[in-house]
Amino acid sequence: MKGESHLDLTITIIAVAVAAVAVALLWLILTLKGKHTAAGNAHDATSSLLDEARKEAAIIRKEAEISAKEALLAQRARLDKEIEERKGELAQQEKRLSGREESIDRKEANLEKRDEKLAEVEKRLNSRQSDLDKKQNKVDALEKEVLSNLERVAGMSAEEAKAELKESLLSEARHESAKYIREIEDDSKKIADKKAKEYISLAIQRYAGDYVAERTVTSVQLPNEEMKGRIIGREGRNIRAIEAATGIDLIVDDTPETVLLSGYNPVRREVARVALERLITDGRIHPARIEEVVTKAAADVEREIQEAGEQATFDVGVHGINSELIKTLGRLKFRTSFAQNVLEHSIEVAFLCGIMAAELGLDVKMAKRAGLLHDIGKAVDHEIEGSHAIIGADLARKYREPKDIVNAIASHHGDVKQETLLDILVQSADALSAARPGARREMLETYVKRLEDLERIANDFEGVAKSFAIQAGRELRIMVMSDQVDDDTSVLLSKDIARKVEQELSYPGQIKITVIRETRAVDYAK
Repeated sequence: MKGESHLDLTITIIAVAVAAVAVALLWLILTLKGKHTAAGNAHDATSSLLDEARKEAAIIRKEAEISAKEALLAQRARLDKEIEERKGELAQQEKRLSGREESIDRKEANLEKRDEKLAEVEKRLNSRQSDLDKKQNKVDALEKEVLSNLERVAGMSAEEAKAELKESLLSEARHESAKYIREIEDDSKKIADKKAKEYISLAIQRYAGDYVAERTVTSVQLPNEEMKGRIIGREGRNIRAIEAATGIDLIVDDTPETVLLSGYNPVRREVARVALERLITDGRIHPARIEEVVTKAAADVEREIQEAGEQATFDVGVHGINSELIKTLGRLKFRTSFAQNVLEHSIEVAFLCGIMAAELGLDVKMAKRAGLLHDIGKAVDHEIEGSHAIIGADLARKYREPKDIVNAIASHHGDVKQETLLDILVQSADALSAARPGARREMLETYVKRLEDLERIANDFEGVAKSFAIQAGRELRIMVMSDQVDDDTSVLLSKDIARKVEQELSYPGQIKITVIRETRAVDYAK
């Protein structure tokens, strides 16, 4: 009702405003025409205009009322719609709340049931625990009674009886096991040792090639100290050109008349060495000449690598190897392992494999082929991550080597399971070539430390009087006290020391553990 009164007032104001406008217009018209029109006519015209203005004002008022009512109805409709929507939302929320209340009620009921069940279970457990406690008390009483009777009969305590029984059983078991071990070893060594020594000694006798441990050259001798300045060049341009062309770092220090070459790739290092020696001999050292000489040196080294691989296959008598694999084999000429040239080592392993394969009745050509290629992965192991045995097997597989050759390469260091006698043969020949005294060099500190560790491990065992690492660390000789270690126990002692050495030390080949027990009887003639 309040809104309608405001609407009526607005309509009235609009009507009055329209009438005022009409009167103003009429007055203006009369003013303009007043000079030519009589006063009576003006009065009639004014009345007529006022009537028309009132009619128009009434029409406008009705239209305004209609528009206002329509707007009011639309507003009411929107409000009703919003009210209905809010009611629907409230109904849905109420429904969800009802569902949650029901779910909570059900959970509470389930929890109550679980609590009841837990209470029953706890009650039963308490009852059982009580029964068990009673039975345990009876058992303890019976045990004390039995122990008391045993102590009274034996004349010693329970702990003393246990200790004596344990010591007796252990001693008996150690003696029995030592006897069985000695019997088994004696039976197996009668044949195995004889055959193994025969094959290995025969292989060594038949392959009596000279061995020279070559090292990759990492230094270049200069004719004089002035040559260092020429190698460095103005503002270091020559040494930068050499390093950029070869990929090798040049170290020019206080060492007299010497330049050091540093790089992880042995072939690049050889290219740098050849190129630098040629530049020193030629005397013309500048960036353009450096690039030319390095290019020629690289071609010469690649040719040398190919020839080295072909010569190795020819010397061993292995044919049909892929040319790329032969080239990779030739790269081993510039690879060393513990100062042992890997190509010479591979040729040696090939001959040893062939000799032992002939004695065992195996395929000699396949054995030589596997021995020659067994370390092929070392040619690229500085470029590819992983064990050189696995890398070499992948290379052999890539160039379609037989499956037996691939597995022999992969398994010669135990990276994969050995499947054939050829695998064992290659592993044995590799160990024979690499682990024999003088084949490989190692740092003096590492060598001395290993000998000290060997003696320390042996001295830690009970009953050991003295220990000596001999034969360049390949044998450990142990003197034991005869009153503490008998003949059977010495067998077990050697095995225990061998296992501990395997666990704690890293070494090439194998170490012989010798336990010596002697009994001395001394008397005096008077």
